[in-house]
Amino acid sequence: MNRRNQCEKVQDSCLSRRELLRFGSVGLGAWSLPGTLQAETSLDIRSAKKTLPAVKACILLFQTGGPSHLETWDMKPDAPREVRGEFQSIATRVPGLRICEHLPRLAKVADKLAVVRSMHHGMSDHNAAAVEVLCGHTPPEGNIIFWDHANSYPCYGSVLSRLLPAQRHVPMHVALPQVVSRGGKLPGQGPGFLGSRHSPFQVSGDPSLSDFRVEELAMPRGMTSQRLAQRRSLLQQIDTQRKSGRGNDFYERAFTLLRSDAVRRGFDISREDKRTRDRYGRNKHGQSVLLARRLVEAGVRFVTVNSIGDPEIGGGDDWDTHDRHFPVLKDDLLPKTDQAFAALVEDLQTRGLLDSTLVVWVGEFGRTPTISEGRIGGAGRDHWANCFSAVLAGGGVKGGTVYGSSDKQGAFPTSDPVSSGDFAATLFWKFGLNPGTTIHDLNGRPVHIGEGKPIRKLFKT
Repeated sequence: MNRRNQCEKVQDSCLSRRELLRFGSVGLGAWSLPGTLQAETSLDIRSAKKTLPAVKACILLFQTGGPSHLETWDMKPDAPREVRGEFQSIATRVPGLRICEHLPRLAKVADKLAVVRSMHHGMSDHNAAAVEVLCGHTPPEGNIIFWDHANSYPCYGSVLSRLLPAQRHVPMHVALPQVVSRGGKLPGQGPGFLGSRHSPFQVSGDPSLSDFRVEELAMPRGMTSQRLAQRRSLLQQIDTQRKSGRGNDFYERAFTLLRSDAVRRGFDISREDKRTRDRYGRNKHGQSVLLARRLVEAGVRFVTVNSIGDPEIGGGDDWDTHDRHFPVLKDDLLPKTDQAFAALVEDLQTRGLLDSTLVVWVGEFGRTPTISEGRIGGAGRDHWANCFSAVLAGGGVKGGTVYGSSDKQGAFPTSDPVSSGDFAATLFWKFGLNPGTTIHDLNGRPVHIGEGKPIRKLFKT
């Protein structure tokens, strides 16, 4: 039996369980959690040996749409106006490191940040670029619009779910506050060919709202702990009769998460101190970043926070600023980034979690060096993947470091170029995994989890 048939056999088996749960009057909403943990694909793992040093967790702040490096971390004050733009640079706590004037709080914690100014890849479409940055691979589809599919490359959290020891009481990977969609689900957010058992625990909602709750952890009306235990017992009996141990292991995880106090406490942001909530910003992005910190404290290994802006400011909700570039950045995106990112770094340090938690700030690409004038909504910058910036903090990062450089217009790297493969290799290396570890897609093709080399110079020895 080939791998695809094996996968289909597992999925058929899982369907009968889902129907059983439906037949037992358990609400579908409550069982979206099992749906995200199901259907493991039969794949080989080779060379999954660990390397040191390792971090306990990573918070990936994904800047949806592609933030401009020229208005954030790699400003060009001496360039012509059509390149340098409207904003000024300011000094930081690191001598010689200057960043955007609208990032004053981050300037104060710059000694804890490592700025990479030489990220690059060849994909200028959002979807293809997302695979580069969120998976560390060049998509075989090429630089075109395509959607997530069963044989896509898996995201980082899904790879960690496959390779690291399973966690019984908390999910390995949580993604919030929404799935990124551009006419369809943006690739790079799911398990791809690893199968839905390694999907992130997806949370959709606004943690800044007073009635925020994680529906996936809520039991339907009339469902008590006793009835939940009865459902588990029934499934165990059926699995025993069918001699299907794999499904039983999966459902045990689902039941455990539904009843886990650690998970419930982690997601209950109302428990947080009021002043701490204020520090992160009382908005969807700020509270999502705070929730990420709470989840790391609860034991979640990988948390993805998809950035979100305010559609009422500039008519957009992410960093894809083809027009109204400067007002949207100044009035919405930069202030929220500045407040939440800086608060996270300070908070992790205060709680003794910064050294063991890697924080990564990055988008799928940067923006064009030359500003496009004459747009209906105002001047903007377009997609640019040839050179952009990423920022790291915690996890043993050498604070106050600038790695790589770009030319006078921020168009191309001039030193220490960092590919998406290098980026992925660095992340997996920090989790103690060999980037050369091999997994296989649905066609049996071997894939290294990290195609590049770790950037060791970014970290303390």
